[in-house]
Amino acid sequence: MISRRAPRPGGRATGAERPADPAAARTAAAALLARRDFASTELYARLIARGYEPPVATEAVAGLAAQGVLSDERFAHDYVASRAGRGHGPLRIAAELRARGLAAALIEAALAAAVDWRALAGAARARRFGKAPPASWKEKARQARFLQYRGFSADHTRAATGIVPDTD
Repeated sequence: MISRRAPRPGGRATGAERPADPAAARTAAAALLARRDFASTELYARLIARGYEPPVATEAVAGLAAQGVLSDERFAHDYVASRAGRGHGPLRIAAELRARGLAAALIEAALAAAVDWRALAGAARARRFGKAPPASWKEKARQARFLQYRGFSADHTRAATGIVPDTD
């Protein structure tokens, strides 16, 4: 038997119940930000998915950004540091940030302020394949594919695997 009770007075309402309430949208946005940091476009999309009207969601996101609670710049720097710490390269990180709706200028600034990408590519290669450099071309190609999948550029890959480009 399924019980169908009416919601309690004063109980927590969802966005679908109060789609035009700016205070409810702001509270929902703050609750989302309490769990993890978001880009402003991501937070806006989450509020829309919860049933808030677009102008209300825009107002909530703008209000949190004006207070400094929400910052795309801070999000980009933290995201780059986190993903670089996991051994991901700048190309992959940039693609992920573009997918999250960040501006190209913010992405470039965050990537430029990050770690030495060549050293990070070498460390990722050494963690996966050991400290000894690859001996055969087959092994160099295998390691290069791994680094390219991780998001490192051709220059970073060549530096990490010791591949000397053909100058002819």
